[in-house]
Amino acid sequence: MASIDDFRIESHNLLMELDAATMRMMMLVSARCVSGPDWDAASKRQHDAYESWDKFINFPSGAMPSNAPFTN
Repeated sequence: MASIDDFRIESHNLLMELDAATMRMMMLVSARCVSGPDWDAASKRQHDAYESWDKFINFPSGAMPSNAPFTN
């Protein structure tokens, strides 16, 4: 099992990306830019960040070998 510090570091990294992706979308909303290529890219980034976080946090307990790094 990976250490709690490994979990915390990876969790922090994934949440930082999710927060940044969500903030980008909110900036586009404020700029009234909710369609087009910029919106599509921001939406995909936010979706991917959420999927990575969900996959990480819902990983089956004990299923990861101790020498495997956390991945998204």
